[in-house]
Amino acid sequence: MTNWRPDPSHLKRPAYLSLAEQFARAIQEGRFQNGDRLPTHRRLADDLDLSVQTVSRAYDELIRRGLVSGEIGRGSFVQTRAKEPEPPYLPERLGELIDLSILKPACEQIHLDRMREAFGWLAENLPSSSALSFRPNMVFPRHRAVAAEWLARCGLDISPLNINLTNGATAGMTVALMSVAPPGSTIATEAISHHTLVPLSGYLGLHLEGLPIDDDGMIPEALDEACRKGVIRAVFLQPSVINPTATLMSGARRAALAEVARRHDLAIIENDILGPLVEGRAPPIAAYAPERTLYVTSFTKITVPGLRIGYLAAPDRYVAAVANRHLVSNWMATPSIAEIATRWVGDGTAMDLVNWQRRALASRHAIAEETLGTLDYRSHPQSLHVWLTLPGGHSEESFVAQARLRGVAIAPGSSFRTCDSPWRPAVRISLGSTNEAELRTGLGIVASISHGDPETLLLAI
Repeated sequence: MTNWRPDPSHLKRPAYLSLAEQFARAIQEGRFQNGDRLPTHRRLADDLDLSVQTVSRAYDELIRRGLVSGEIGRGSFVQTRAKEPEPPYLPERLGELIDLSILKPACEQIHLDRMREAFGWLAENLPSSSALSFRPNMVFPRHRAVAAEWLARCGLDISPLNINLTNGATAGMTVALMSVAPPGSTIATEAISHHTLVPLSGYLGLHLEGLPIDDDGMIPEALDEACRKGVIRAVFLQPSVINPTATLMSGARRAALAEVARRHDLAIIENDILGPLVEGRAPPIAAYAPERTLYVTSFTKITVPGLRIGYLAAPDRYVAAVANRHLVSNWMATPSIAEIATRWVGDGTAMDLVNWQRRALASRHAIAEETLGTLDYRSHPQSLHVWLTLPGGHSEESFVAQARLRGVAIAPGSSFRTCDSPWRPAVRISLGSTNEAELRTGLGIVASISHGDPETLLLAI
C-alpha cells in the first residue's frame, strides 16, 4: 500500500467525483503500483471526514473507469493495466457458429445489388466537391437539405442548418456527448442501455448514472430524484425499440421525461437509429423538447450495413459545439457514402429498403414466437432482436457458454447494464444477423437450454 493520501482541502462538490479524480491523477502519475491496496472505505472516510457512502461511490467510479478492482472480503486494488471491456458480440464470425450476438438488419441479395448499383451510379456522377474538397461547408449543404426531409419522416421538423452528417450513430453519439458534457460530468441513462455507452463514457471521462426503468422506459421520477441528489448534466435515451429490452416508449412518457429535463436544464441525447422503421410510435423526444435535444439517427440498421452514414440534429444552443467536436473527432462524414444516402432518400430507395426490412422482421418474429413459445421474452414487431429473461437458476455466463458450446453465439444481458441494481439474468438475441434457417436452428438451441436444468460448465471448448 502506498503512503499517498488524497488532500481533503482539494475536495469540491460532488465530493465523490472530486475524490475519484484525485485518485485517478495519482494513478496516472505513477504514485501507485499495479495491485496496490487502497484504504478501506471506513478508514478513508474517517481520515477525510466524509461519509462511507461518498467513499464507496468514489471507489465505484474508479472501478467503472477500469482503474481499480474490488474484491469482496479482500478490499480495493489499483489496476494500472486497464482492462478493456469486451463487446457483447463476436468481433468476427468463427467457423460454423450461428451468430445471433451482433445486432444487424436482415440482408439478402437485394442489399448487395442496391449497393453495387449505387457505386456504379457514383462512378459516373460523383461531384468534384465530394472528391476534392476538405471543407464540410463545400460538400454538405445539399445533403443537409435532404437530411431534413428524412428527419421529417422520423417525426422531427428541423432546419438543415442544425444538422450534421456523421459516419453512423456511434460517431453521432460521441460528438453529442462531447458537445453537452465536459469531462467529469454525470450522464443519466436507462439501467439497461447501449452497450458502447459504458466504455465511451469512460473514455470521455464521464460518470454514467443508470436509472430505474419499467415497461415504458426510464421512470421520470427517478430522473428527477437523481437531479435533486447530484449534478446531472445530460440524459441519454433510446425510446424507440432499439434499446436492449425492445421497449417502445409512449408519448406520455416522452413528454414527462422532456419536462423533467427542462425543469433541471438537462441536455437530452436521443438515439433513434431505427427511425421510420418503427410503426405507430410517438414523435421523437426531440419534438417534445426541441430546445435541448440532440437527436441521433442513421441508415446502417434499417437499409444496408455498409451505408455508414447518419444525422445528428442539434438545437441552436449546441450547433457550434457540435460542429467543433465533429471537426476534431471526425472532420467530416465520408462524402461518397453521403452521396449514396442522399440519392436513396431522394429516389425512394431508402424507404423501399425500410419497408423490405419491416416485412423481413415480421417473418423472423414469427419464427421467434413459434420457437421460443412461452419463454419470458420481450420484443416488438420492428425490433431487430428479442430480450430473453432466463428461467430461474440460469446464470448469464453459463447460459451463454452452453449456447456457444452448442454452436450459437448470443449476447449476455450484463453487457448492457449501467448500474448495480437488482438484476434478472437475460440475453439479447439478434434476429437479423443470419438467414432464416440458421435463425430457427439457433433459437431452437436457445429454447432447449432454457427448458433444461441449470448447469455450470466445467469445461468449455
